[in-house]
Amino acid sequence: MNRSGGRPTEEIRFDLRGIDQVALCGPGDQNLRRLERRFDGTVSARGDQLRIAGPADQIPLIRDVVADLLERARRGQRIDAVTVDYLLASHGSPDLAAEILGEETGPLLFASGSRRAVRTRTAGQQRYVEAVRDHDVVFVVGPAGTGKTYLAVVLAMDYLKRNLVDRIILVRPAVEAGEQLGFLPGDLQEKINPYLRPLYDALSDILGPARIGKYMESGVIEATPLAYMRGRTLNNAFVILDEAQNTTVGQMKMFLTRLGHQAKAVITGDVTQVDLAAGEKSGLIHVREILAGTEGIAFIELDSRDTQRHPLVRRIVDAFHDAERNAHTAAPEAAAAPDPGEGA
Repeated sequence: MNRSGGRPTEEIRFDLRGIDQVALCGPGDQNLRRLERRFDGTVSARGDQLRIAGPADQIPLIRDVVADLLERARRGQRIDAVTVDYLLASHGSPDLAAEILGEETGPLLFASGSRRAVRTRTAGQQRYVEAVRDHDVVFVVGPAGTGKTYLAVVLAMDYLKRNLVDRIILVRPAVEAGEQLGFLPGDLQEKINPYLRPLYDALSDILGPARIGKYMESGVIEATPLAYMRGRTLNNAFVILDEAQNTTVGQMKMFLTRLGHQAKAVITGDVTQVDLAAGEKSGLIHVREILAGTEGIAFIELDSRDTQRHPLVRRIVDAFHDAERNAHTAAPEAAAAPDPGEGA
């Protein structure tokens, strides 16, 4: 419906030849309807053309957003409500951006049972969120306390609430320093629970403990060890692989090839805390070497500036980083030093 109110109007058209219109417009043209809710005009697809008509002063914004959406569709990216809202805000006027994103970076989600908004707090965290909105597979590497796991769970719940995915799958390798799965008491679920506890903690903070059980009983949320992913195909799911530094190269390949239609994956880890056996290469480190620059995949690096725990944690992270850097610097010098017995 045109709501121009007597203002000067304008019409523009886009060529849709070669564009997957289902991916662009969404089921039932829901992406176009979402654009119209921010626009006093109409957005419609007919044949090989996308027609935009409405107030001339609003056309530039919608034109830029649609041009960006078309480019993403050409690259094979899935377009959803989150993408549309994000582009409206990033291309839009301050008023539109404020309406869509709220304060500074905007609330990602409201914690269960309260109006406490979950927001990004650093530039690195905001890059992380934007990468998830723009890509289907995102690798996030950073030290303790930077919000890697927590933000992944928040984004997964946001996608679930928007009906952009049907389920959330939480995955972790069952690898710990000095302890093996078989030595823990109880049945299989009781054995794997300690490994999945950080994911449960994040869910509990967002959903509340009472609701986690209901979601898990219905299969909407599933938590599983990485070893149990083999042979599966994950459709319409938001998948989180946590502690990915403890995956082998083979396990990482196996996990990434599980993704099916309408799936999104976030892989998190800290490459300074690898608990694999000596000589075993981390899949999280190796994958950067072979997938960097691959379309649809993003790599985000967080550092101590993104740490949101006790202020002491940031200093601890920096101290360990400096010690490791000094050790690497000293190693070549030690190797180059002459043997005291040489020439004796």
